[in-house]
Amino acid sequence: MTVSRVINGHAKVATQTRDRVRAAMDSLDYRPNMLARGLASGRSRSIGVLTVDTTLYGPRAALRGIELAARDRGYSVTIAHLSDPDLTAVAQGASLLRSRSSDGVILLQPLISEVEADASPAVADLPPMVAIHAGTPGSYPAVSVDQRVGARMATEYLLGLGHRTVWHISGPRAWYEGLERIVGWQEALQAAGAEVPPVQAGDWSAASGYAAAREVLANPGVTAIFVANDSMALGTLHAMHELGLRCPEDVSLVGFDDYPEAEFFSPGLTTIRQDFDEIGRLSVGLLLEMIERGVASTQHLVLEPELVVRGSAAPPSR
Repeated sequence: MTVSRVINGHAKVATQTRDRVRAAMDSLDYRPNMLARGLASGRSRSIGVLTVDTTLYGPRAALRGIELAARDRGYSVTIAHLSDPDLTAVAQGASLLRSRSSDGVILLQPLISEVEADASPAVADLPPMVAIHAGTPGSYPAVSVDQRVGARMATEYLLGLGHRTVWHISGPRAWYEGLERIVGWQEALQAAGAEVPPVQAGDWSAASGYAAAREVLANPGVTAIFVANDSMALGTLHAMHELGLRCPEDVSLVGFDDYPEAEFFSPGLTTIRQDFDEIGRLSVGLLLEMIERGVASTQHLVLEPELVVRGSAAPPSR
């Protein structure tokens, strides 16, 4: 009983006794049997993640944050992929994760769709769920980064350097992040009384950023581009190089995400940083509160992004 209390963090154990038990556990290389603990508690100490595409940096980085936070709390993570982001697919995916003994689910679902967790029979028996996306949450809690604010930061920074307007290479409009970044960019330009150029859309890949940049740079007088993610910004830099344009002397560039390679672009990329580790910590914390305390929640936590200034943006030279 004493060993059990120490393992489970029970308060009614003397400090000296707790230290002796932990020392014995270390010397014996003792590890708690998670299956046995799950049978005793009625919980598996496992959470599921429903996600759409872990090949992209954003979902991949958020998943890493979830795994780190879950591990710190003594939980494992099971992953299931959504082929479609509609309500039926979410319900089926959550049921699958429950069948794999997940105590709750984090919905890493950035695509625009109807996934409201309401009283519909399809979702009535879902396990506790937390969503990570930039859209409007349903009757479950959500964690997101303010994408509009990030896009405004990027655009306002370029305008503040003296650029008369800022062009935008967007992500797919079917993604919350893509749409919200377009809106934030437009809001910043309109607030400054600047011209709002036409949007060129990509699909988050460097190749699509390259193709979109060729279209943008075919217009005369382009001096600043806000690109909706760092991969497409890399493609934009390649297009500029092919066209004989220098960054930032001829065209300034700001990306979004601050993925690890961004500082090693040439020049280092000025970008908007999202704290994916904090997203993971908060989403896991909300979910475990629901699991361990049985507390229902509709809380929506919104994180502020951060502008990371490097060498890819400067005042216009023309």
